[in-house]
Amino acid sequence: MGSLGVYLRELRSAKDVSLDEVTRATRVGRAHLEALEAEDLPSLPAPVFVKGFIRAYCEFLQTDPAEALSRYRDLIGERTYTSPGPLEPRATGIGRGPVFVSVILLLVLGTALFILNSGRNGSSRPSRAGPSPTATAPAPAPAAPVATPPAAAAAPVPTPAAAPAPPATPAAARPAGQRLVVKATEPTWIRVQMDGTRSVEELLPAGATREWSAEKRFILTVGNAGGISLELNGRALPPVGAPGAVIRELVLPADGG
Repeated sequence: MGSLGVYLRELRSAKDVSLDEVTRATRVGRAHLEALEAEDLPSLPAPVFVKGFIRAYCEFLQTDPAEALSRYRDLIGERTYTSPGPLEPRATGIGRGPVFVSVILLLVLGTALFILNSGRNGSSRPSRAGPSPTATAPAPAPAAPVATPPAAAAAPVPTPAAAPAPPATPAAARPAGQRLVVKATEPTWIRVQMDGTRSVEELLPAGATREWSAEKRFILTVGNAGGISLELNGRALPPVGAPGAVIRELVLPADGG
């Protein structure tokens, strides 16, 4: 397997595309592209950004980025792990991705909700069975003929003072959660993390619109800050940066939810 830089240069030369054309189309700085083709790792940002640059580079040249990403992982010494099969879910490296962590958290949350609901249902059943023995006990009804004043019994009937039912209305559920809408005005790479449990990474073309939801907060990393507009809970947000600027770990809402 050849080097990453040689592979990218040959790929670009085969398409007869200049480095300036790649820069304009992908919004990735020319200095970063030159560092990629020269394999100048100290001049490149964190791997998560470099992988976004490689994807944008290859997708502009209409080439599957898998080969280039594999060469980059070999270059930085990053290993990739594969599961030996569905019967061995505990194989080495299977739980290193955010998707696996999200699945585990969802399973734990689902189990906790199931146990909680089971406890509530179990506690409510005895209360229904409780009144039945007491209802059978008042069988000695001979006291009824002694109470001759039926008019007095009729008097308490018109006491509809049982109107204290309205206090139940304040318990109405309040809407919760956060809703984020991202509109791309220029091609840009973006990574969105929701509540610290799951994340999405994508290269947005110009004109694309994406929407995500979370319970408390979002954490954004953007490769071209001037190429997107944000809307949080139906309210437009001010620009997050200049065109071509890289924004890392932008928390929305600003107070962290």
